[in-house]
Amino acid sequence: MSQNKSQGLLANLKNDLPASIVVFLVAVPLCLGIALASGAPLFSGIIAGIVGGIVVGAFSGSQLGVSGPAAGLAVIVLSAIIELGAFETFLLAVFLSGIVQLALGFAKAGIIGYYFPSSVIKGMLAGIGVIIILKQIPHAFGYDQDFEGSMAFNQPDGHNTLSELYYMLDFVTPGAIIIALLSMAILILWERPFMKRIRIFQIVQGPLIVVAAGIILNLVFQNIPALSLKADQLVQIPVSESLSGFFAQFTFPDFSQLANPAVYVTAVTIAVVASLETLLCLEATDKLDPYKRVTPANQELKAQGIGNMVSGLIGGLPITQVIVRSSTNIQSGGRTKMSAIAHGFLLLFCAMSIPFILNLIPLASLAAILFVVGYKLAKPVLFRQMYNLGWSHFVPFMVTILGIVLTDLLMGIGLGLVVAIFYILYNNYKKPYVFEPEEHQNGNSIRIKLAEDVTFINKAAILRTLDQIPDGAKVIIDASRSINIDQDVVEIIEDFKAGAEYRDIEVEVIERNDVRRKANQVRHFQETIESLDLDVPSKNGKVPTKV
Repeated sequence: MSQNKSQGLLANLKNDLPASIVVFLVAVPLCLGIALASGAPLFSGIIAGIVGGIVVGAFSGSQLGVSGPAAGLAVIVLSAIIELGAFETFLLAVFLSGIVQLALGFAKAGIIGYYFPSSVIKGMLAGIGVIIILKQIPHAFGYDQDFEGSMAFNQPDGHNTLSELYYMLDFVTPGAIIIALLSMAILILWERPFMKRIRIFQIVQGPLIVVAAGIILNLVFQNIPALSLKADQLVQIPVSESLSGFFAQFTFPDFSQLANPAVYVTAVTIAVVASLETLLCLEATDKLDPYKRVTPANQELKAQGIGNMVSGLIGGLPITQVIVRSSTNIQSGGRTKMSAIAHGFLLLFCAMSIPFILNLIPLASLAAILFVVGYKLAKPVLFRQMYNLGWSHFVPFMVTILGIVLTDLLMGIGLGLVVAIFYILYNNYKKPYVFEPEEHQNGNSIRIKLAEDVTFINKAAILRTLDQIPDGAKVIIDASRSINIDQDVVEIIEDFKAGAEYRDIEVEVIERNDVRRKANQVRHFQETIESLDLDVPSKNGKVPTKV
């Protein structure tokens, strides 16, 4: 399929619609769980999911990214609601954060996302894959105290990601385990090559069968006390008795608080964190895109800004692009942003009309779907590939993964970035120039070729090399290719030249301007000769040749 065809919204409905259903099924509990963790009304998470799909999807340039409420903002939202004193005041901050993001988009701040090394981005994807698997294991066993969408190591129930795996053994639900195992069996079967060759199974996605089977088993288990599921082990979307009751759940911001300075502090905080998380997820989503499309980052910031303005106006949580939903979209066969838009409309329709059906879906079924998503993000082959690239790639990759698992998403990325920068500085420290000692051993001059960019970071290495040059040597410091030489390095070279006469060292410095001047002199000489139009005999004396 060509890239142009992949970008046609209507040309790929047969792929995008099934993918949108899977994303919708994963998004529902995530939206509700993040709203619960944020101390906000549950319906605010659904609103954010709807706006993230329809509004952000419409304005975004990302073909496969899916936006919605993000777990990374849950702590900020919880503390902001408490500090501002009212949810309506918080909504005003969300609306203003959208304006800030819109301004960042016009200011072309999207370039920030390109400064994150590939090893950190791949570590982020693998780390999220690992954390998805670890976080979903308790749900598969029927222990659901940690909210869906949680990404932090420390949990609201007083446990952490690892201790939860032990604590859940006291709350095992046989019915949830049976549903999770059957769901995993269906998903693994659906991945087999022979299944993909059957046309009906190309149309009907495995996760849809998993959800349908989960609902049926849940209904059957209701008549078997030993296997029955509790309400908190199912999706719990708010149910309205009428259409008017549905729209009554929308909340509007309190614009009377525009003079409150705390509102603006919260707005800027949300805008900065949401923009950073979006740009990181954007970079990761583009790497997962099978068609290798590049999303315009500034357009994405504008789309996120518009989305947060709308979300804040109608009672929704802050929105970012979310890697869990985006990777689910990609792995479910989504090809264009119609998948994200359709998932938003599905959220809206089902929340309005059939929330009672959604509330029959076991969380254990969704855990199985997310297990597959997590595995595909953190495949063992990825670890082997990163290891083969060398320590400068593998160490930041692993630090990012461990940081995400043991802290949270942004902290893990920050730790990986620090380690990646360390390796960059270390390599820069080692290679600010080219020095071939064997040339001196042959009695030739010692030639030190400086790099294009020589900064203060290279001071120690250059100083150590110059100090090791033996007395009586001839040294050529070649800066002909250097575009930028830090003044600190220039001073080191000047000091070396001043002390060289006491060590009987002959020093020649070739500067970039010297090379340009010589080139200009040669070019001027050639132009002068050509202007004279002289005829000179060739070696055989037959044909005159112009010089």
